[in-house]
Amino acid sequence: MDQMLAELAAAVGGPQVLTGADMAKYASDWMGHYHGSPLAVVRPGTTAEVAACMQIAARAGVNLVPIGGNTGLVGGTMATASLIISLDRMNRIRELRPGARLVIAEAGVILQKIHEAAEAEGLYFPLWFGARGSAMLGGALSTNAGGSNVLRYGSTRGLCLGLEVVLADGRILNLMSELHKDNSGYDLKQLFIGAEGTLGIITAAVMKLVPAPRAHATAVVAADSLPKALGLLNRMQEATGGRVEAFELMPEDYSHRLSKVRPDLGQPFATIPPVTLLIEAATTSADEANPGPDGQVPLVAKLETVLGTMLEEGLIDDAVIAQSEAQRMAIWARREAAAEICHGIHPFVDTDICLPIDRVDTFLTGIGARLAAIDPAATTITVGHLGDGNLHFSVYPTREGLEDPVMNCVEDMVAELGGSFSAEHGIGLSKLPSMRRRKDPVALDVMRAVKAALDPEGRMNPGKVIPARG
Repeated sequence: MDQMLAELAAAVGGPQVLTGADMAKYASDWMGHYHGSPLAVVRPGTTAEVAACMQIAARAGVNLVPIGGNTGLVGGTMATASLIISLDRMNRIRELRPGARLVIAEAGVILQKIHEAAEAEGLYFPLWFGARGSAMLGGALSTNAGGSNVLRYGSTRGLCLGLEVVLADGRILNLMSELHKDNSGYDLKQLFIGAEGTLGIITAAVMKLVPAPRAHATAVVAADSLPKALGLLNRMQEATGGRVEAFELMPEDYSHRLSKVRPDLGQPFATIPPVTLLIEAATTSADEANPGPDGQVPLVAKLETVLGTMLEEGLIDDAVIAQSEAQRMAIWARREAAAEICHGIHPFVDTDICLPIDRVDTFLTGIGARLAAIDPAATTITVGHLGDGNLHFSVYPTREGLEDPVMNCVEDMVAELGGSFSAEHGIGLSKLPSMRRRKDPVALDVMRAVKAALDPEGRMNPGKVIPARG
């Protein structure tokens, strides 16, 4: 141990090797669910230093756990008897090329920094979620993070053109392609996106940028049932030529919890409806963004027309359209408070499921009776990215010991409806039982084979993502 620490200090500088109390902020997750006991934390500042640290760890036979902003929800950075490699000093945007609409950034860059750099060039980085002010690019890639704009732009995987990765033995794998087409063998970068550091450590990436919107059309919609209102998405997509960027679901249980925990954010309607939807479209076209003679933005007018028609047809009950950027931000603040309001109640079961969009209501209307058979007094809070079928469905049993039955109940119904138990938060530790129960056994065998090929000693973020045999 002392020899390894001395070698690490020589590689990155003594102040960048942390032990004892200095490791506290790296040793537990932000929610306080997981508490590890790492051997040390090392903070390399370059890819070469990451490689050197991994070579030192390999010689010592020490396990490695990479960490970025530590904003995860599944215990993916919990480290026991392992060396944590923090990427927080690798926080440089190496290059931003407006003409090619791409940014080359290191793994420790906070997403908000990329947003700001893109905005300065009239561009937009469409990886957008509540933790963007603290989450880092490497973590987003390692978990294939989603967020609110997946509907239009795809998840992190869809935004990545190239990667730089350091392998378990310290070799640097240069996959930093800037190409949209490169059909030269296996697309190796896809192995590392979503692998949560179990195959190597992502140190940098080439990410796509898009033109910054000239205008948004944003509204919250009240409805008495989800099936009636679900057609709003398709109607608005048709009216705008596919420009809808977000379609978010906030059922009654979420809105009531929001009014209790964050009354300062207010409610858009006089009474809380059974279903509240947030819809947002955006345009880069001057024809749709510049106000007409009547002072109205054409894109907003399209949204008003669609909503007006649905009101006349009785498919929705009310709607509020943002008339300013301040009103738009107030609408989004209610949605982005989800992490704050859904946690803090114990015991709880936090799920991150995905369903075919037309089966979301079947799940929400059917799961209550199934849960009641386990715990009649259990409560739920749901919020989701309805446009891609991703629900964050939290269950709060009345006593400890019901977590596994509740999770099994949710997973059973999700599987029956052709869904997935994991949509965008990663697997980490918390979803290992689900992987064991639900993942195709052949798929797990293939994953183990890939892991053995790239990390034969099993030292990269051990015990995460892939459940042990048996």
